[in-house]
Amino acid sequence: MEFRIDSGVLTDAVAWAARVLPARSPMPVLGGLLLEAADGRLRVSGLDHEASARVEVEADTDVEGRALVLGRRLLDICKVLPRGVTELAVEGARLSVTSGGARFGLSLLPLDDYPAPPALPGVRGLVDGDAFAAAVGQVAVAAGRDDSLPVLTGIRLALDGTTMTLAATDRYRYAVRTLEWKPAADGGEPADVVVPAKRLAEIARSLAGTGPARLALDSGSIGFESDGLRTTTRLLDGRLPRHDKLFALGDHALAATDRVPLTEAVKRVAVVAEGDSPVQLTFTPTSIHLQAGYEDDVASQHLPATLTGPDTLTVAFNPGYLLDALTTLDAPQVHFHLLGPGQRALLTDGPEPTHRHLLMSVKPLV
Repeated sequence: MEFRIDSGVLTDAVAWAARVLPARSPMPVLGGLLLEAADGRLRVSGLDHEASARVEVEADTDVEGRALVLGRRLLDICKVLPRGVTELAVEGARLSVTSGGARFGLSLLPLDDYPAPPALPGVRGLVDGDAFAAAVGQVAVAAGRDDSLPVLTGIRLALDGTTMTLAATDRYRYAVRTLEWKPAADGGEPADVVVPAKRLAEIARSLAGTGPARLALDSGSIGFESDGLRTTTRLLDGRLPRHDKLFALGDHALAATDRVPLTEAVKRVAVVAEGDSPVQLTFTPTSIHLQAGYEDDVASQHLPATLTGPDTLTVAFNPGYLLDALTTLDAPQVHFHLLGPGQRALLTDGPEPTHRHLLMSVKPLV
């Protein structure tokens, strides 16, 4: 195998494939990246027991062939390569990497021991890469981090007609985002699966700017393919708690204010909030009063707002959770649907929301 490629293109391709490599594995070959050069293209592939990634880019191929090398070592080399054309060639039992006078050698791993990559599941339809990346980013903040409850570390992905629903919860908050997608003519029945949040967030970020992406799904895995990129990941077992009843608040107060000024105000007053000390929001028909801290270490700010229902209503939130909700909403105004102190509160991006974020309010400041 022998080919030439721009060092930047090579680095991006290796970084994309290397993200699925396991940190540790009883099978050393799973730490490898498979390089395949043929017909003016370079294919870089990586996999572990949970996920796979493959990317194809243009390359000047002199000798077709395949090579398996330690992926993280190759990525380290790529990051320090001089800019310009890089030459890679198999020389006996090693892969040589030459660029701008710098030369590296990498030992080859045994190709016969490398497992076959998983096939892409059946394609279910198309989703816009930018819209999908934004939606996943908006719900991923609410996914759990506790591996003892694996299903809560995932994002629910539900398909029903032309609507895709993404949802995540760590039991203290619950984010839901809907977006349109284009099911294939034979896209099959509605689907409802849970995808590891970290994996899905990485995939979504890489799909931004690539245009329409093919979404593939079966009973055990999900895959995406777009612009030379292909990736698969296993699904999580179980189901997230249903959000329908949680989000049905019944009779409640409605408050609204400009989102960006409120976000900045929460950041400002939260500097005196120690640990999980809450930020208190007091709504009136014309304003919102923010307060944080205790005794002499306090901060406050007033902002314009509206309140429909009671003359005044006070709620308090964990400042980190509140900021996560506010920063992932992307509408000019944020709407608060409020039951009262210590009860559920729903933040939305408008009267007919596509993004909803449920928080539990906590005991207001005394």
